[in-house]
Amino acid sequence: MPKTTPPAADSPTPAQQQRLQMADIARLAGVSTSTVSRALSGSSLVNDETRARIMELARSLKYTINIGAQNLRLKQNRTIGVVIPYDSATRQHLTDPFFLAMLGSLADALTEQGFDMLVSRVDAEQLDAAAAPFDTGRVIGVVLIGQWRHHDQLNQLAARHVPMVVWGAQLPQQLYCTVGGDNVAGGRLATAHLLQQGRRRIAFLGDTGLPEVAQRYQGYTEALAAAGLAPDPQLQVDVSFLPQGGSEGVLELRRRAVAFDAVFACSDLLAMTAMNTLRQHGVDVPGQVAVVGYDDIELSSYFHPPLSSVRQPMREAGRALVAALLELTEGRPAPSRLLPTELVVRDSSVAPTSR
Repeated sequence: MPKTTPPAADSPTPAQQQRLQMADIARLAGVSTSTVSRALSGSSLVNDETRARIMELARSLKYTINIGAQNLRLKQNRTIGVVIPYDSATRQHLTDPFFLAMLGSLADALTEQGFDMLVSRVDAEQLDAAAAPFDTGRVIGVVLIGQWRHHDQLNQLAARHVPMVVWGAQLPQQLYCTVGGDNVAGGRLATAHLLQQGRRRIAFLGDTGLPEVAQRYQGYTEALAAAGLAPDPQLQVDVSFLPQGGSEGVLELRRRAVAFDAVFACSDLLAMTAMNTLRQHGVDVPGQVAVVGYDDIELSSYFHPPLSSVRQPMREAGRALVAALLELTEGRPAPSRLLPTELVVRDSSVAPTSR
């Protein structure tokens, strides 16, 4: 019978090596091995600062986790669904810079927690279809990007306990959890800045039938009211989020023959195409018409002239959405969160004499 050679005393088995590494991480992090185990498995019981420290130590020690075995042991799927609705009339593409930034933020946040991401799209008229990946067991919860016009359908999903967090506006009689930027404050900041630059005829470009845009319009009207001005319906143009919406908005203002000296556009792409169209018609930006966008996508600072924009907290957004969803998957309540927005002032809204 052939002899087997036992492992040398100084050569630990893989399981022993893993236990040793976990103990090393615990010692270096100043926590217990059970805390290390929870942090590496993505448990929400470990705070963000401790988890980040443990994950960094794990990377430095080249610590690895057998996710497949862990899933079998915990009988837990570690995939989160990210659903991006589309308007069937416009089919806004995933290449939209806002969507790409949000997907990147979510991917980073999920990776930090040890989760995978499954991206899908649904018709914005059938938001209840967003639950399909959860109903079929492919994901343990869903992040939905935008409410569109069917707040009622989202309430129905929440009523049947689908773990779901929505990037969007907080609305009355809301049963589901939302995480979103402070759209009212964002609209107020953009408009107040234009008023401070001496502008009085400020056009608003965006589809106010969408909850987030409606709140930005509310901020716009509040800033006008604070300056003793009433909103002029002729200066409000409903346009889609497709890039050409900015051009269409400017052309509609020209068709109405309405005077305007500033544009507040509800996305940076709308602002950029509005600026291009203004220049094509011999209008100087910002000399004759100042422009402010929304989102502060990376391209904004490289545009000509560089675009002033209301910045959404994209990095924080991904982490907040994931944190809220993981609370729901653990059976705990997750309150809605309103994230701060800020105005980034660049050349597109400041006349040369004001700089």
